[in-house]
Amino acid sequence: MRKSAICILVLLFSVAIQAQKKPAKMVNTDNNIRVRLVQNNAGIPTISSFYKDEQVLENSDLGLQLENSNLSTELQFLNIMGPVKIHEEYSMLQGKKKNITYEANQYLASYSNKKGDTLQLIFNLSKDGLAFRYFLPNHTGETRKIEEEKTQYSFPKGAKAWVQPMSKAKTGWENTNPSYEEHYQMEIPVDQESPIGEGWVYPALVHIKNYWILISESDLHRDYAGTHLQNTGRKNSLQVVFPQKEEVFPGGVLKPHSSKDWYSPWRILAIGDLKTITESTLGTDVATPAKYTNTDFIESGLASWSWVLLKDNFTTFETSRRFIDYASRMDWKYCLIDADWDQKIGYEKMKELVEYGKKRDVKILVWYNSSGSWNGTPYTPKGKLLTKELREKEFNKLNDIGVAGIKVDFFGGDGQSMIAYYHDIMEDAYAHKLLVNFHGATLPRGWERTYPNLMSMESIKGEEFITFEQQNADREPSHAAIIPFTRNVFDPMDFTPMVLDSIPGMTRKTSKAFELALPTLFLSGIQHIAEIPEGMAKQPQYVIDYMRNIPTNWDESRFVSGFPGKDIVMARRKGETWFVTGINGEDIPKEVELDLSFLNGKKGILITDDDKKGFKKEEITATDTFSVSMIPHGGFVMKFE
Repeated sequence: MRKSAICILVLLFSVAIQAQKKPAKMVNTDNNIRVRLVQNNAGIPTISSFYKDEQVLENSDLGLQLENSNLSTELQFLNIMGPVKIHEEYSMLQGKKKNITYEANQYLASYSNKKGDTLQLIFNLSKDGLAFRYFLPNHTGETRKIEEEKTQYSFPKGAKAWVQPMSKAKTGWENTNPSYEEHYQMEIPVDQESPIGEGWVYPALVHIKNYWILISESDLHRDYAGTHLQNTGRKNSLQVVFPQKEEVFPGGVLKPHSSKDWYSPWRILAIGDLKTITESTLGTDVATPAKYTNTDFIESGLASWSWVLLKDNFTTFETSRRFIDYASRMDWKYCLIDADWDQKIGYEKMKELVEYGKKRDVKILVWYNSSGSWNGTPYTPKGKLLTKELREKEFNKLNDIGVAGIKVDFFGGDGQSMIAYYHDIMEDAYAHKLLVNFHGATLPRGWERTYPNLMSMESIKGEEFITFEQQNADREPSHAAIIPFTRNVFDPMDFTPMVLDSIPGMTRKTSKAFELALPTLFLSGIQHIAEIPEGMAKQPQYVIDYMRNIPTNWDESRFVSGFPGKDIVMARRKGETWFVTGINGEDIPKEVELDLSFLNGKKGILITDDDKKGFKKEEITATDTFSVSMIPHGGFVMKFE
């Protein structure tokens, strides 16, 4: 919501409670999510929430502590106004659904402290969840600083969580943490301490008796810091916290500073069953709409990529030509050329590769090191994106060469100054018609709607980690089976999936069909395929044909069945073609019963495991109840046209 919307609210709301003598009650558009807002004895605003008749959120504190103003305790309640009906229709160039309608009931609650400073709380209650944010009017124009956000989520007794630990800043290879690249803790008590001690990243999945909540944030703008969750010491409770002190752009600020009227990002909670969670679009529903109208240069698709299996020594001119040919044979739109290309290939030879790709309908993406002094990464090009002047110079070079996009790696955390750096890159890249993919990075938080040239972000322990250590390969099955319920629900994810043949030096624990399922199970505007030409050539022709030009932007997505970390089956539609994809995250055989009634008896193909080493294919007809077998750590794909 923008400043003008606040004025509209004041004009349109017809009911205002002038004193909070009793709890304020808010309800969503479907009348199945209820939120209760009240102040406790310390003058702290608190909310609780019910889904249908089950309490999913107990009294949870809200508020902000500013440098010179307390807006969290001893507050005076002024009024609450609402609901105002929100109706918005928008389209996405990538993701689980193209055309989206967002409807919500919006409420505005106002408070003041003893100094007369005002805090407003904006609540949007939609069919799939709750979103709320803080608004701080600034009448003086003075710069203010938020020291602490007091937002807490308190859950009923027995709540369990599926969460990824936040890493310790300035740890890991060349001090590159945090990068949202840890393994998930699954089905743990919601107040269990993180093994690293720095809390948990978004999205966090919580199970309460019969229902689920997925917690994240959206619309993270340049005037705020990225937040995460931390244990509070209160039973069954998590608090929103700011980044660690090291997570800043050199010379920049850590915590939110602003001299403007000030909105926090949206705090979002998808609420319901697993179907509601996995199909939710809440992360983009409340994100700032795209600032740009020219999107002709933005095209999603698959990409070939040599580095993930071949590593540094194969970033060469000759290898790049081979992978352009590979992408062309597979009808893939892109080829990514990774680190040190400026030294091993050079700008002039890169122009040759771009021309070579153009003749084969393959566009070129190139890698950049984002970092200045905040880590010790040696890869180049490095230090060329740090200022607007440097970005203009470099992006003009790329425009002259004809490169389609950039992959930017090794960011330094979630402080406000580092978040502003992300925005700077996305804005300047758009001005030069360049696609963007961030690695070693934070969570997107709805940016793919605001900046449609943002195709993907890593923010996950992906395929490259499986190539580094056997323990990561051992955990891939359950790790992949948690991601569709957590990290990949709201935002694109560059896992760089699928190895059908072999990983040098590693024993793969997943089956071939498991791997084949990942490019349609995971969502990414550009899906970088890990398999190399030699590995693809070993596969049956029907598998190669299946992999030709798989969609990466979908018209519709449906949850079919599954449980976090155990198994997942999703269905996705592009035009009249449906892909139904399943993986088994456990080391036991499974027979899954699927409701495919939405396919109306379509005919298609099923590719699954013959054994751990091979595929099998059969012609099928979708029935209302369809049974599929999955071997331990196996999977399947279906395609209906």
